[in-house]
Amino acid sequence: MWSAIRRPLSGRAAAAAWVTDVDGNRYIDWTSGVLVTNVGHCHPDLVAAVREASGMLLNNYECPNVQRIRAAEALVRVLPKHLDQCFFLSTGAEAVEGALRLMKRKTGNYEILSFEGGFHGRSYGSASVGGMASAKRMYGPSMPGVIRAAFPNPYRDPNGWCKGGPKFEAYFQYLDQVIMANSTGSLAGVIVEPYQGAAGFIFPPKGWLTCLVEWAHNRGMLVTLDEVQASYGRTGRMWAQEHEMLDVDILTIGKAIGCGIPVSAVAARSSVFSCLKKGEMSSTLGGNPVASAAVMAILDIMAKEKLVGNSARMGAFMKKKLQAMAKSCPYLGEVRGMGLVMGLEFVRDKKSRTPAPELIKPLINMCAGRGLLVGSVGVYGNVIRVAPPLVISKAEAEESLAIMAGVLKDIKLP
Repeated sequence: MWSAIRRPLSGRAAAAAWVTDVDGNRYIDWTSGVLVTNVGHCHPDLVAAVREASGMLLNNYECPNVQRIRAAEALVRVLPKHLDQCFFLSTGAEAVEGALRLMKRKTGNYEILSFEGGFHGRSYGSASVGGMASAKRMYGPSMPGVIRAAFPNPYRDPNGWCKGGPKFEAYFQYLDQVIMANSTGSLAGVIVEPYQGAAGFIFPPKGWLTCLVEWAHNRGMLVTLDEVQASYGRTGRMWAQEHEMLDVDILTIGKAIGCGIPVSAVAARSSVFSCLKKGEMSSTLGGNPVASAAVMAILDIMAKEKLVGNSARMGAFMKKKLQAMAKSCPYLGEVRGMGLVMGLEFVRDKKSRTPAPELIKPLINMCAGRGLLVGSVGVYGNVIRVAPPLVISKAEAEESLAIMAGVLKDIKLP
């Protein structure tokens, strides 16, 4: 069973795009704490907002607080217009659980379609709809009603499902067969990531998500887009769904919404939330004053520093440089991504595309030894993530790219 590989270091402090370990070594961070610190580590405005809120009121569950109301208003202002309500929770997995409940409650049905390679969390429902064994192996039966289908992967496409755009008829014929074979007639909704992060930063072919939303709506299903990882400028747009202007019903938000402060949210059409009675969705710590202050501060930072635009610019710059490196590295099979989220897939040779997970640990250690912090993902454990904080400067991007270029020249198959 594959699990993510990370450099064995202990962090002591971090600022912007840099991490310092307990021995005083400094690293440019290509992980963002697993795509969390989009506004950079310990942004002074965020720290100040959290410190001020902490001195006033840490939590109150029984009644609204000013920060929660203002944070909800601020979030709704930047959401896609059709998603006009939100509800604050604590973690990405909790947001996914809320979305699953909403789809079932609104439709009165219980079956959820999800995808192989998907990752939605480690709680019972979120792990059940996930498509990776690591979150659920040895934990007994999963949640009933989950139907799982293959996710299109343009780099590994033996069935040709990624070549049929813009309608992808072969893929959706396959999806109809999956439903025909597995559904009991109680389809509630679909949950899908705009790209699969844990599976190896796999991006579906352009237009496939649009077709999936249309396919689901034609069958009376709701669509949840899980942007726990993909939102807040990570892909070069505030919301990943904006690349295709997707008409999704529910959106899950996490990670960068708090940049290290535990907070998440479910956003949806008001017509979806209207199915709930008072108290049906609740969270002890969701929307607490400290987390809500963080939500507001982060939105202010992103707007003031134009971080979505920086993600698009620096992402395009870094991707071009990495693709050039791939041409001269026999093991770097593909550089893929958008904005400041990219995957470097390593293979034994580019013709067979046989995964080369044996390269990953040496590569991570070599990068760290030269001042670059990277981590691994992927179904085969052969993908390096490129996901620095959105505040990364061109000089920092160039310095980190130079480190990676040197490592790629030195890396060899064992």
